[in-house]
Amino acid sequence: MSTLLLDSPIRIPARLTTLAAFRRWTRSDDFPEEGDIAFLGGEIWIDMSPEDVFAHNQVKHEIGLILGSLAKAHRLGRYFPDGIRLANITADLGCGPDGTSVSYEAFRTGRVRQIRGKEGVVELLGTPDMVLEVVSPSSIEKDTEDLPARYYRAGIPEYWLVDARGGGLSFDLLARARTGYRPVPRRRGWVESRVFGKRFKLTRGEDELGNPEFTLAVR
Repeated sequence: MSTLLLDSPIRIPARLTTLAAFRRWTRSDDFPEEGDIAFLGGEIWIDMSPEDVFAHNQVKHEIGLILGSLAKAHRLGRYFPDGIRLANITADLGCGPDGTSVSYEAFRTGRVRQIRGKEGVVELLGTPDMVLEVVSPSSIEKDTEDLPARYYRAGIPEYWLVDARGGGLSFDLLARARTGYRPVPRRRGWVESRVFGKRFKLTRGEDELGNPEFTLAVR
């Protein structure tokens, strides 16, 4: 097993070589409350870098606000913002996506199970309907190479990938195909999600102070 540490003083337990051991660690009192920590097929990926307020935090907030409202209004299931742990045994994966959507059907059929800890449900185990990742400078390889491969192995139908670094904006809605994820074609800037049954367009503007402001339009 290899371990990648980015700006991290975290002490990792010995013999943390399996997903089962990693999941036990995440449910223990010793697991850090902050940081992006993932188990990727034997590698522990840790990033303690602070997130960009606008290019990362505010993008997640806008997408979560819209998708969470849609899921609730149409009784599609539950949308979970970052902070929720996700594990999938087939993909040998344990991570904390920037957003996760789970249909009520997935819960009812057991495709996704709620794993309880000392303080309630602390982990989702199985195959959600959609995951979101927002790229940061330290997560480029993880978000564009490692996680797509493992999310695909996990059978997740949609992977939303956003990159708002450096004044730009890239939004790809990736749908699961026969051999991997494929970008959903754009039609006048709109992409269609089968999971939500809607079309979406993510744009970037400025607020009254000149700071980046993101809008996820839906129709």
